[in-house]
Amino acid sequence: MDPVSVGLLVALVGGAGGELGRQAWSGLSALVQRPFRRGEEAGQAPVVSSGAAELVALQQAPGDAARAQALSTALAVRAAVDAEFRTGLERWHEQAKLAQTGEGDTKNTVSGGTQYGPVLQGRDFSGLSFTTPPPPTPPAASEGGSLPTQE
Repeated sequence: MDPVSVGLLVALVGGAGGELGRQAWSGLSALVQRPFRRGEEAGQAPVVSSGAAELVALQQAPGDAARAQALSTALAVRAAVDAEFRTGLERWHEQAKLAQTGEGDTKNTVSGGTQYGPVLQGRDFSGLSFTTPPPPTPPAASEGGSLPTQE
């Protein structure tokens, strides 16, 4: 499994991605709080962090890349020794990437004639609504099937 990127963790804890980002962060918090299965069958389980302390530390200082790196490392180590956690983390990671937290390109193009109403250019808009008048009615065609001309 690829490690969870520091950028993704910092963005999510900072509130990026709107509601989807908040849900992703809550999902990670719930995942980390699950019981830690450290290969208990083997008898002598390695001592590793569950990730809970690192998660709380990052919540206390959301812009701290070092804390985000510590959380990313703790998640990777736990995933290496806890197969159930690894499966959950992989599922969470795929969903969290959908939050569109600022990583990625944006290309805006407006073409194809006259636009009647607002045209937004940007990325990751949510919760927007517009009330616009209907487009103007085209002039009526004359009986011959052609539009009237100005002289």
